[in-house]
Amino acid sequence: MNILQTIVDRKKEEIKLAKSKVNESTLEQSDLFDRKCFSFSEHIKKPELSGIIAEFKRKSPSKPTINLRADVTQITTGYSSAGASALSVLTDVDFFCGNDEDIKKARSVNQIPILRKDFVIDPYQIIEAKSIGADAILLIAEILTKSEIDELSKVAVDLGLEVLMEVHTSDQISKYNERIKNIGVNNRNLKTFTTDIRYSMDIFPQLPSDTIKISESGLDDAATVASLKRFGFDGFLIGESFMKTEDPGKACADFIQKMKELS
Repeated sequence: MNILQTIVDRKKEEIKLAKSKVNESTLEQSDLFDRKCFSFSEHIKKPELSGIIAEFKRKSPSKPTINLRADVTQITTGYSSAGASALSVLTDVDFFCGNDEDIKKARSVNQIPILRKDFVIDPYQIIEAKSIGADAILLIAEILTKSEIDELSKVAVDLGLEVLMEVHTSDQISKYNERIKNIGVNNRNLKTFTTDIRYSMDIFPQLPSDTIKISESGLDDAATVASLKRFGFDGFLIGESFMKTEDPGKACADFIQKMKELS
């Protein structure tokens, strides 16, 4: 069994348990549920910002000790101050050492969009995302059918959230629908967790023209990101290269400055 399938199987167990503890109507009573979301796609395109989606994560299956004691408030405000267009916050517990409270804390101190980064397979998770202050959700084409993406994206958009649909191969683009404003190309093979940025360039010409195009994973060099920007990508999801440093906010600021100098 590959890593991704292991994660999905565990996620099904988590969702079942979560539903038994907190029902959807209770989630909808959250103080954050009725807030108007920031537009993820509009912030990515803002010319005064960087297009960088700065990610907060403590570990991953491929890197189990990135930054286990990281403080979400300190790091995400550092990202915002550095000029990040949006934040990505991992909420998966077992494999990424994240939790819902991380988004709540990040939401309380930041005024830019937050992507709830998780393995979304059930509408319950989308209602949950809205209740904790997220502005966008991730739908991974590798683990979802087209009909599932259609259903989940409708739930998200009806709640005022935006969708980032992530693809890894060109055939997964067929799962796209018009509700989806953002498409990401994951340079990481989700079965082996190895990265190769050529995935982004190879798939780019086939992406829907009216979407925000985002390159994800393996982006640890400002020159590479600058070249992807010239190639036509709008956004760049970067986490590990920032999180593994002593000061992720400063690392993000330095990266953005260098990227602008090279653009």
